[in-house]
Amino acid sequence: MMLQNLKQLFEDNEGKRAIGAFNVHCLEMLPAMLEGAKDLEAPIILQTSLGTAEYIGFDLLVSSIETLVERLDVDVCLHMDHCKDIEALKKAIDSGYTSVMYDGSSLPLDENIKNTKFVVEYAHANDASVEGEVGTIGGAEEGVVVSEEDAIYTDPADAYKFVRETGVDAIAVAIGTTHGQYKSKAKINFELLEKLSSNLKGVGLVLHGGTGVSDEDMRRCVANGMKKVNVGTELNKSYIEEVNKTFSTATPLTSLRKLLLPANNRIKDIVMEKTELFQLK
Repeated sequence: MMLQNLKQLFEDNEGKRAIGAFNVHCLEMLPAMLEGAKDLEAPIILQTSLGTAEYIGFDLLVSSIETLVERLDVDVCLHMDHCKDIEALKKAIDSGYTSVMYDGSSLPLDENIKNTKFVVEYAHANDASVEGEVGTIGGAEEGVVVSEEDAIYTDPADAYKFVRETGVDAIAVAIGTTHGQYKSKAKINFELLEKLSSNLKGVGLVLHGGTGVSDEDMRRCVANGMKKVNVGTELNKSYIEEVNKTFSTATPLTSLRKLLLPANNRIKDIVMEKTELFQLK
């Protein structure tokens, strides 16, 4: 069983589901995430920030996931989330990541296209896929805050030009979601989503900021062509909530693994809930 890229997963799951992309924050989460996918016999995208990849180590991360994929026999894509550093993306691909996201959304469109095209050529030569971004998704990403006022909806004409000229496999679109949102619900611009979906055939639309979207709106997003849905904040928040409970009762002689197990179980539950939610009925 090999790791797959986004293009392969999108093709295999066409008309069945959007695929959940779950942010790995630490190694402890990994088995729980993959066991959740295995229990549902569903594919999963595991994604990391550059910071997480450097914290765990690219080689350890890749080899750990490869071991679990072989053990559990699940379809998995390992994806580098939002990254502006092209050398880091090349390192990820060389280390065994099967997908990367070059985020040039803060650049002028032509510069974003030029850089993304370079990443696409490097990735495709190594059987990896590429996600790009047009428009700016608000909220906090790796500690960098983009205010909701500064969030810019994706322009369909820009998105079409970007996809045509770069050859990307997936595109993150800004339709009203924000990163790090879990206190209120996002207001999705469905008219824009429908326009993007009908204009961008053959490329996977990606929803960032999935935590702030109601279940009803999420089902509608998937029905309207979303192929990949990112889940990050909810995993981080839930892990912290669980370890806050268990560690507060611990003594120096308590087995550390017992303190982490409830958090890992919660991660598995979230992966399963979201994976079922992203399935087309």
